[in-house]
Amino acid sequence: MAATAAGDRRAFDELYLRHHRSVFGLIYRMTGRHEVAEELVNDVMLVVWQKACTFAGRSRVSTWIMGVAYNKALKAIRQLSRRPTLVEVEPQMAVDPEGPETDLSRRERRERIREAMTGLSAEHRAAIELTYYHGYSYREIALIVGCPENTVKTRMFNARRRLRSLLSQPSEEPTEQRGKSWSR
Repeated sequence: MAATAAGDRRAFDELYLRHHRSVFGLIYRMTGRHEVAEELVNDVMLVVWQKACTFAGRSRVSTWIMGVAYNKALKAIRQLSRRPTLVEVEPQMAVDPEGPETDLSRRERRERIREAMTGLSAEHRAAIELTYYHGYSYREIALIVGCPENTVKTRMFNARRRLRSLLSQPSEEPTEQRGKSWSR
């Protein structure tokens, strides 16, 4: 980060390559729009380039970058004026060694969770995303989203409770009828 702050483009390229995927994933899941996520990744990395000198080292570099991404995504959600959706970046196509039935069951479960996540607020979805998909601690998430650690804990509690409620409801239609095609 210090090298990037000093204007070292190679150091910035390394930061970009190291963090692009996780920044894209967070923004994409929060906004549900591929084109928005692509654009915002560039906006986030521009802020990183321009503001690298303001990084104080009180957190990991990734925590600081994800905080920028989180704020950009929230701003985009407000501008989109629609309820954001959670979308998988790439569906997992690997064959399960336990058999196709198990593989199908796992995909259906992932799809059900993805759909349930759309019923959460952006703040709750971000807490789940940063915890389970990116492995951040509550303390780090608090730094990313700019709120007290206890607020993050409360958001996680409420998000889990809401997810449990949404997942306990019967699905509207079988997976096969949702128009999803898993073959290419």
